[in-house]
Amino acid sequence: MSGTAFMVGGRRISMGGDPFVIAEIGVNHDGSVARAAELVHAAKAAGADAAKFQMFDAEMLMSRDAVLAAYQRARGARDPRELLRGLQIGPDALGALAEECLRIGIAPMVTVFSLPLFEVAATQPWSAFKTASPDIVNLPLLRAASAPGKPLIVSTGAATREEVARAARWLSHHADLAFLQCTSSYPAADDHAAIGGMHEILAVTSRAVGYSDHTQSVDSGAIAVAAGACVLEKHLTYDRAAAGPDHAASLDPSQFGEYVRLARRAARMVGSSRKVLQEVERDVRQVSRQSLVAARPIAAGAFITAADLAVKRPGTGICASRYDEVVGRRALRAIEEDRVLTDADVAMRETVG
Repeated sequence: MSGTAFMVGGRRISMGGDPFVIAEIGVNHDGSVARAAELVHAAKAAGADAAKFQMFDAEMLMSRDAVLAAYQRARGARDPRELLRGLQIGPDALGALAEECLRIGIAPMVTVFSLPLFEVAATQPWSAFKTASPDIVNLPLLRAASAPGKPLIVSTGAATREEVARAARWLSHHADLAFLQCTSSYPAADDHAAIGGMHEILAVTSRAVGYSDHTQSVDSGAIAVAAGACVLEKHLTYDRAAAGPDHAASLDPSQFGEYVRLARRAARMVGSSRKVLQEVERDVRQVSRQSLVAARPIAAGAFITAADLAVKRPGTGICASRYDEVVGRRALRAIEEDRVLTDADVAMRETVG
């Protein structure tokens, strides 16, 4: 399908290919640049292809009427602006983290939440941009994210089919684009994972699709890959029990490594979407397929009838699928009972009488 393959940081993203795994560092650095750098190295060690950050300014992002989500309140937050201020890393420091990603060989990605910040982000060495689920309806921001011409990945949590289709139309000019199915719940229970939503996203966008994973599972990425995901995004933390909005829906470095391992194993097991004869099957195919066999001695020159034929292993002779083609042909030579028939035994089509 056209429009479903592109490159990010030297890695090809394509439907049916090895999954591109994004370690979402997000705000799990707790506002510490040093901790963010540690998570970059943990993401690389775990086998992720990209490390993703969030570039935001609490005052730009939230009005005085902003409210907390229920999961944020449950983790002790009292004021939305105050929460974000404590998790904020400035644009310059984020740019330095992008450089560190490149230095160690992992693609840096960033979600930019406000239009003015794109002026800074566009000058930094990000391999790709990503938009957060709430911005699926934010036309000005989607335009800004698309403007630099870098690969763009769009999350679709809490969006309807129609909203996803509309965003795809807005971004129809953008060559390197993927959409991620997502459940905007932190964490997302198994019953709400909704991995199968990728299929409808693919149908309405005709773009590469993947899964932004808010479950607490290490095998959910593998399940998503088996369902067709070519991009996975999963939160990475230093401690799932740490205070903060996203730690509980994240994996620690050891778990993240297992997540990546299982996802890549799933990709190997799914393999190509084409039904092909594999080289490893050829021996068993020849031994276990069945050929036409002489059910009794057949004299040279005799016309072969159904009574002359049996179907038995191996598959080294005339295939059983050609049964109707062989009945009525003339035997070119004598054929012993219980011997496989070959093309050298049978004349071209002739009819009895």
